[in-house]
Order: sequence, then structure tokens, then C-alpha cells
Amino acid sequence: MGKSVLQDKSFELAKKIVFLHKDICENKKEFVISKQVLRSGTVVGALIREAEFAESNLDFIHKFAIAQKECNETLYWLDLLIVTEYITKTKYDEIYTKAYEI
Repeated sequence: MGKSVLQDKSFELAKKIVFLHKDICENKKEFVISKQVLRSGTVVGALIREAEFAESNLDFIHKFAIAQKECNETLYWLDLLIVTEYITKTKYDEIYTKAYEI
């Protein structure tokens, strides 16, 4: 960590998503939506980190564009988790804000 603000923020989002997934699986016994948010919420940081060694400027832009799409997908899954009452409004706001900042 500490390489860039974007890398730090995406890593913090991934940590929150991992803990959210663990909590939903253990306490709510929900495995499908939580797996989707786990995938999309953790790949954002991986793509940003991968862009650091992009093969070209176009590759760099492409990796960031995919990261942006995955971040948007994460927001979708968070919306679904809140309306289906798998997460609290407090938890939703905390993670949504992290995702939206990226």
C-alpha cells in the first residue's frame, strides 16, 4: 500500500467487501449475491494495480475503464443487498461511499 491514492482507496474497498462477504455468509447464510459483490468489489483494486504495468497507454486506459465498470457493478450489488435487507443502512453507506470515491 501507499503507492497511490487510488490504489489505497481500492484496497480499502476490497477489505471492506471481503469482511462484508464473510459477515453475510456467516450471519445471513446468503451466498449468491455476496459472492457477486465479493468478485466485483475486489477486482477493482486488482485492475488498478495491474494497470501499473500496462503494456501500452491503450492497455492502461482499458484496465481503468474495466475497473470503473466493476466499481459500478459493485454499487449495483450493494443496492440489491440493502433493499433485500441483507445489510444495514449504516454498512451500506460506509461501503457505498468507499466505492463511489473510486
